[in-house]
Order: sequence, then structure tokens, then C-alpha cells
Amino acid sequence: MASVSISSQLNKAVRQQYMSLPQGGKSQVTYIWIDGTGEGLRNKTRTLDQEPSTILDIPEWNFDGSSTYQAEGSNSDMYLVPVRMFRDPFTHDPNKLVLCEVLKYNRLPAETNHRRRCSEVMEKVKEHCMWFGMEQEYTLLGIDGHPYSWPLNGFPGPQGPYYCGVGADNAYGRDVVECHYKACLYAGINIYGTNAEVMPSQWEFQVGPCEGIEMGDQLWVARFLLHRVCEDFGVVATLDPKPMKGNWNGAGCHTNVSTKQMREEDGLQFIEKAIEKLGQNHAAHIRSYDPRGGKDNMRRLTGLHETSNISDFSAGVANRGASIRIPRQVGQERKGYFEDRRPAANCDPYAVTAIIAATCLLEPEQEVEKQDTEEEKSN
Repeated sequence: MASVSISSQLNKAVRQQYMSLPQGGKSQVTYIWIDGTGEGLRNKTRTLDQEPSTILDIPEWNFDGSSTYQAEGSNSDMYLVPVRMFRDPFTHDPNKLVLCEVLKYNRLPAETNHRRRCSEVMEKVKEHCMWFGMEQEYTLLGIDGHPYSWPLNGFPGPQGPYYCGVGADNAYGRDVVECHYKACLYAGINIYGTNAEVMPSQWEFQVGPCEGIEMGDQLWVARFLLHRVCEDFGVVATLDPKPMKGNWNGAGCHTNVSTKQMREEDGLQFIEKAIEKLGQNHAAHIRSYDPRGGKDNMRRLTGLHETSNISDFSAGVANRGASIRIPRQVGQERKGYFEDRRPAANCDPYAVTAIIAATCLLEPEQEVEKQDTEEEKSN
């Protein structure tokens, strides 16, 4: 069995004695941001004199970007700009979690701040009422990097009984999953559901439907909550798209998409038009679907284990081996949504939703070209 962290074994009853103390009317606010890797999350906490009622009550802050892969030591101060506030499930009301955008010393977005670009795209397409739902897969590991509850010197039985499984021999780490679910509900995350996935120790939660920029905000904070819950249990949640080599499923972040037109009668025609545009821009999407421009996804999108091949674009009704899946019910009712199965588990939801919206609803060549240019500048 994988090892857990020593800090998780500290006496939680002693901790609770202090956590129940009154705060004298003050509020703890934890600032959360994306670091220079494009997938890591950082946080730090400060005291406000009273509970903030809106995001406008929370001041900007700063941090040392040279310690988060985001700046040189000679010019290291970065700005934290609060953009979304949630309740704090770890220290409870009146304390808050605050998602922040990161700006450089010159007030321009940091290289891994894809929210600013996403917000611009969503503003352009707002009349389409674009909804997203993202299915976040992840794998539980011990702090030694070994999958949680896997035999130390071997492998569990082959895939088959684990997907949506029950029982100690099939479901590994359910406590983490259920606590994360409750934490999301308390915080105000629009969590849709959760289930055990195909590989043992692999799980999934879904966030959505969310409109526009809200999708990225909600998923990033849901990821923070996952890592924080895992910290309490002494295990690690990895978003690696292919954490185990061999005959094991990888981890994706399937993205469900619809517009107002797609959800209305005979909306299937608009779904089909969107899929045609997605096919024409397949390469650009693959570059945007993991933090390393497709290199992480290359290990996952092999055409095996319920994936399409990274080099090919395909679409089909109820086909989990296609790039884009049209759910069977949508095909029958001729309206609804489509599922893009290409995004990797460690994707940036801002980058994913922005390029999908731009490709489907704006001038694809112009918008995709603009995104590629911005990526080249940041590199």
C-alpha cells in the first residue's frame, strides 16, 4: 500500500480545539492562484477586519513570483487580482477562498494567466449563452508516487470491476472523494456528480453546467479543494494524463459544450456545424488541451483505452473512441450538446473553453491564429 504523509497523522482532535475558537469578527481570506507551471496552485491567507460581502471588498495583494516560476528574483513582485469568491470549507464562515488572476510588474497578464484571454472571448459570444460541463479525472497516489492501495510490488487485477465499483477490493480512497464532494457543495461549486473511474485509484468529478468564464473559475477552485482534502488525508491527487504505463486508462477532462441554439429544437444542425469547425482546427486545439502543447496528451491519446488518436479527428454518436462524442439521447432528440473528449486531465479550463468558443462561434482562422501568436510570445 502507498505511504501517506506524516503531517496527516497529527492529532486532529487537538486541531479542532483551536479551529472552534471565535475570531473576534474578523475574516480569514485565502488567495488562490495558478503558478508558472500552468497547472500548479498556490495559496496564502490574510486577515480582513470583517467578512467580505462581494469580491470588491477583497483588496489586491502580491507575492514573490521568483518562487513560483513566474518572475526573476531581481523583479519578483507579482499582483494578485481577486476575481471570484467562495466559502471556505476548511475554516468555515466567515472565512473565504478567493481565486485570483496573476499580473506581472507591468500589470500585463502573467504567461500562465489564460483567464484574461478567455474572458475576452466569452464576452464576444455572450449572446449565445454558451454552457460548459467539465469531467475532471484524477488518480490518487501515496506521497511516494505509487497509486493509492495498489500492491507495493505488483499490480491490482485488470480493469473491469473498478468503474463505478463498490467494495474494498474495487474502490480505493472513497473517503477522499466524498469529503471533496461535501467541500465543493459548502464552497458553492456547481459540482454535478462523481464516480469511480476505469483504472483502480482513479476517480472523476464533474463541474457544470457553467456559462462562459464561470467554467474555468469553478473548476480551478474545485481542483484546489481536491488537493487540500488530499493533504488532510496524506495522499496526492495527480492530474497526469497517463499516470501508469501499460494497459491502464489515462485521465482526461472531457468537456461538454452547448449553445442556446444547440439546446433548442433541431439544434443538432448547429452541433454538426460546430464539429465541422473543430475538425478543421484540430491541431490548434490539441496544442491548447494540455500545458505542454500536446506533449502530455500524446501519452494518453493513443486510440486505445477509450480515446481517439492524437493525430486524427473523428466524431460519432455514443462513440467513446472518437474525438467528439454526440450522446445517443442528443442524436435521438436532435438537440442538446456535444462532448469534446480530447482535453487532458491537466488542461487549463480557461484555454480549453476559450478556443472551443472561438472556433465554434467566431472567425476560426482569426481567433485561433491570435491565440497561437499569444502563445508564441509567452514562450
